[in-house]
Amino acid sequence: MREMTENTVLSGRTVAVVIVAAGRGERAGQSQEGPKQYRNIGGASVLYRTLEAFASHPSVSVIAVAIHPDDRVLFEDAAHNFLDRVICVHGGATRQDSTRLALQALAEKCPSTVIIHDGVRPFVDAGLIDRVVATAATGCGALPALPVTDTLKREAPDGTIKETVARSGLHVAQTPQGFPFPHILDAHQKAFEAGRSDFTDDAAIAEWAGMAVRIVPGSPDNVKLTWARDIAMAHERLSPRATFPDVRTGNGYDVHSFEPGDHVVLCGVAIPHDKKLSGHSDADVGLHALTDALLATCGEGDIGTHFPPSDPQWKGAASHIFVEHAAKIVRAKGGRIANADITIISEAPRIGPHRAAMTEALSSMLGISADRVSVKATTNEKLGFIGRSEGIAAIATASVVYPGELPE
Repeated sequence: MREMTENTVLSGRTVAVVIVAAGRGERAGQSQEGPKQYRNIGGASVLYRTLEAFASHPSVSVIAVAIHPDDRVLFEDAAHNFLDRVICVHGGATRQDSTRLALQALAEKCPSTVIIHDGVRPFVDAGLIDRVVATAATGCGALPALPVTDTLKREAPDGTIKETVARSGLHVAQTPQGFPFPHILDAHQKAFEAGRSDFTDDAAIAEWAGMAVRIVPGSPDNVKLTWARDIAMAHERLSPRATFPDVRTGNGYDVHSFEPGDHVVLCGVAIPHDKKLSGHSDADVGLHALTDALLATCGEGDIGTHFPPSDPQWKGAASHIFVEHAAKIVRAKGGRIANADITIISEAPRIGPHRAAMTEALSSMLGISADRVSVKATTNEKLGFIGRSEGIAAIATASVVYPGELPE
């Protein structure tokens, strides 16, 4: 576990966390273990696993947990490893009340940024936390969300379908939601003073108070445990089993020749050069190879299948569109991208000075942490068309874990 101290900051900004865990969890049914945030999944409570995700994150400096007054003993047992790192706050009658009280308890810490999370979302990952913190640090709210993929219907009073709702632009909201601390504390206080207790999440309060809220990519794994079935599935997911995980590896290769120009685009980064790569899109060989590698893990063809070079709409297109489309297909099939590795084969330009920017761009496109991204470069030792500086090639490998297990 990564060490957390009072002085841990991200780019000079102190990050606090509010975890809301004061609910009764009635929809999950009754259990002798207590409300759902204290149920056991894979050998530890739901709340313990949620706390662990934030306590181990290097950007987090302080955590406030809002609990029900009757749950003090349950909380101390669940949070036994983190009691010296958290502020325990008695929550209110609603989630909104509990969040406001936790924010007030953090005020004396003067954090720059706060991220607010449901205690029953134990599968939040470091990459998602990174995205929320980075966006909130720019001065606006950050809402992790996933595009709606199901068809939506509006029901009439008699139980028939009144209309089909267009899903374009619609998203399913998740937590953690991030905000500049003073702004969201003020928004909660104003809502309280106005007698407004009908907001369903903190982003709604921020919107009501006039704060801009930006959507960041959520995670399909970041599920909220609501029903007893959710808890059972989480327990099964975390319990050791004598099975073979369905880990798949895909490879991709691409090559583009040079033509007159003043820069090349590689792995999403524009690099000054005395030539450019020729292609229907921006000719980013690294991203084209990665797109094929991702699609290969789920048998979805190649980049040409989804983005035909004969289609004029892709002329000059930025290749991150292709990678993000492939990643969306992977996730729609339940896949979790574990690793992406790209090797650029070129005599010039030099890749080393741009590797960090490439890694950051790929991390954002794929929704994974930077340590799961590798960008390498090599020459062709002056051999062949690459050695003659006639073009650039790239090889990519993607590893994806899918639900289920290997067939026998």
